[in-house]
Amino acid sequence: MSVYKFGEVLNDLVNYFILGDVLLLKSWQEQNNLPNDLATVFTTTDDVDNAIADGILLPMTGINNYPYTIIFNFSNDTPKLLKGENQLQFRQEGYSLKVENNMLVLFTWRILSRFSDDNVNQLVASHKKYKKPIIELENGWYNVDILGGEILQEKMGETSHFFELEPTFEFVLKKTNNQERRNIDINFNFAIESSSY
Repeated sequence: MSVYKFGEVLNDLVNYFILGDVLLLKSWQEQNNLPNDLATVFTTTDDVDNAIADGILLPMTGINNYPYTIIFNFSNDTPKLLKGENQLQFRQEGYSLKVENNMLVLFTWRILSRFSDDNVNQLVASHKKYKKPIIELENGWYNVDILGGEILQEKMGETSHFFELEPTFEFVLKKTNNQERRNIDINFNFAIESSSY
């Protein structure tokens, strides 16, 4: 499959999403002798900058508190957010992510305060069981573009169906032979303005 779609994805009341191979982040934490409270580490030291530079994770701030549609797009087609009645609000290009455990996960900030082996394994299991944003993919480096905006979705009401714009993040991924270092804005605000919420 070249396009994966997940609905009703929540931010757990914290304005962050984090994209990455969560098991690789666990290995990186252990290699750097960091405590399980990665949230404090990332907010009080430069370690998060190093993790971003190493392609370990991609933090996204400014995530408003409503449900999102999440799309992982590996196809060469036009991204969904650039098609039809959909409304693109921003496109951030040039991120790099490393995958070592055949998985890419979109998760929330909350787990970082208790980033233990058990909690990470539970996160992965929960994502798979409840069809949260986790996909299987080949190990290696990926270029990632992030599109944000709204996608027109069909909704089912009690007596009829209708269409509504849903806040959406689309990750356009391309496998590459190595990490491409580009100047990116790690402080970009990923807030999507919703016309439905």
